[in-house]
Amino acid sequence: MNNQKLNIALLALALIAPAALYPVFLAKVLCFALFACAFNLLLGFVGLLSFGHAAFLGTGGYITGYLMINSGITPELAILAGTVAGGLLGAIFGKLAVKREGIYFAMVTLALAQLVFFLYLQAPFTNGEDGMQGVPRGELFGLLDLSNNYTMYYFVLAIFVFGYWMINRTIHSPFGQVLKAIRDNEARATSLGYDVNRYKWIAFIISSALAALAGSTKTLVFQLASLTDVHWHMSGEVILMTLVGGVGTIFGPVLGAGFIVSMQNYLSGGEMGNYIHIIMGAVFVVCVLSFRSGIVGQLIKFKRNNFS
Repeated sequence: MNNQKLNIALLALALIAPAALYPVFLAKVLCFALFACAFNLLLGFVGLLSFGHAAFLGTGGYITGYLMINSGITPELAILAGTVAGGLLGAIFGKLAVKREGIYFAMVTLALAQLVFFLYLQAPFTNGEDGMQGVPRGELFGLLDLSNNYTMYYFVLAIFVFGYWMINRTIHSPFGQVLKAIRDNEARATSLGYDVNRYKWIAFIISSALAALAGSTKTLVFQLASLTDVHWHMSGEVILMTLVGGVGTIFGPVLGAGFIVSMQNYLSGGEMGNYIHIIMGAVFVVCVLSFRSGIVGQLIKFKRNNFS
C-alpha cells in the first residue's frame, strides 16, 4: 500500500513537473530511466551483467528514425517497430550469451554489441558518424502533434509508465520469483526442475525490448539517432545509473538516471564540462565503496534499521 501511494505521488509530481522544468529535459530523463529500469531487470533480478545493452537502445532508435523519415507512418507504429526490432536482436544475443556465466556473459554481450556498432557505422541508412538528423516527430494516432514539447513529454511519460508497470508486474509475478531464485542460487533453481537458460533468455528479451523502446522514444524526443546510442560508453552509463540508484530495487534506476542525466546537463555547459567524465568516475567509485546498495538501497536499509 505504501508503495502504491508513493507511485501515485510520484506520478502526480511528474504530471506537473513541466510547469517548473524544461519538458525536453524531463523527457530525456524518462527515456534514460526506462533504459536503466530495463537493464536493472537483467542485473538486479537475474544477476546477469550485460555490457552490450546500448545495442538495443541504438537499434530501437535507428529503426524508428528510419521509418519516420522514409515511410511516413505514425510515431506509435514506428516506436512499436523499433521495440520489436530490439526484442528480436535481444533474442539472438540472448540465445548466444545466456549459456555463459559471470565475466564470460559480460564479454560475449560486449563483443556482440561492438559488432552492432560497426554495422551501424558502415550501414548507409544510418549516415555513419553524422547520424540520422531531422527525424520528424509526426502526429500521434494522426491526431496529436508531437512537435509540441509538452505533448511530447506527456507521450514519453505514458510510455515510461507502461514500461515501469511492465517491469514491476514481471518482477512480482511467478516468473519473476523464479528469476530471483536463479539470481540467488542458480544450482538450486536447476535442481528444482526449472529450465534456467530459458528463463534467462526470456528475461533478456524483455529487457532488450524495453531498452529498444527507450531508444525509439529518445529518437523522437531529440529527432536524432546517432552512434552515441550504440557506443560501449552508453552501456557503461546505464550501469552507472543503475548502481548509483540501487541495483535490485524497482525505483533505484529511475533515481540514478535522473541524477546522472541532471549532472551531465548542468555541468556540461560550464568549465566543468571538460571534467564531466572524471566527475562521473568519481561518483561511481564513491558509490561502489560507500553506497554499494545505491541511494534507494541505502534508504531502504536505513528504514529497516531505524523503523522496524
